[in-house]
Amino acid sequence: MTKQEVCDLIREIGIIPAVRVSSPDDAHFAAEAVARGGIPIVEITMTVPGAIDVIAHLVKFHPKMLVGAGTVLKVETAQRCIEAGAGFITAPGFNPKIVGFASSQNLAVLPGALTPSEVIEAWEAGSDFVKVFPCAPVGGDAYIKALNTALPKIPLVAAGGVNSKNANQFILAGAEAVGVGKDLIPHEAIQRRQADRIRELAHRFSLLVKEARALMHARKQSVVSAKAMEKCEEKAELAKH
Repeated sequence: MTKQEVCDLIREIGIIPAVRVSSPDDAHFAAEAVARGGIPIVEITMTVPGAIDVIAHLVKFHPKMLVGAGTVLKVETAQRCIEAGAGFITAPGFNPKIVGFASSQNLAVLPGALTPSEVIEAWEAGSDFVKVFPCAPVGGDAYIKALNTALPKIPLVAAGGVNSKNANQFILAGAEAVGVGKDLIPHEAIQRRQADRIRELAHRFSLLVKEARALMHARKQSVVSAKAMEKCEEKAELAKH
């Protein structure tokens, strides 16, 4: 999958599930359950034991799954993730060396940032998306809306506090996608091997994103129609004179 295809898929699906579990087996289980629930994207964080081997295994045996690496803090780690087949890398913060390296390797990169200055800096360094993290403690979807209003050309991924009650609000606020962890992949569901529960949550999050985008489209159409009506009324008024 090319870098452009990776970015297109992230935009299309609008959800990046973050797998933070305590064993490779748990990571495999979580990734497969999420994919079967209709989200063919998974981010394996470097906090997972044997994370790079997990990425390599998923890439080899699940070719239709977009597998990314999360919490990548060093260039050396990024290199190993690329060798394992990762389609993108993310981090909770912005490291210009990692962004530069990923760009040089034609790999999609989604660094974390919080303040407007950090978001701008990460974007200008060559990021494909900027992950606003942690967005919930600083205002949630209202903060994303403020950033999107001020920086409309920078594609944002909302992460940190996203759940099934607010995921749609982050999309409506202007986020291109949302990053979700335990609210999509609950620890209890992993421990009890409740694949059906994770699949249902995946379906629910997907539906929330689709409904939010449909509402956004309807609102845009309404604005266009209103402007068209105003122009027609103006022309009619001028014709009277």
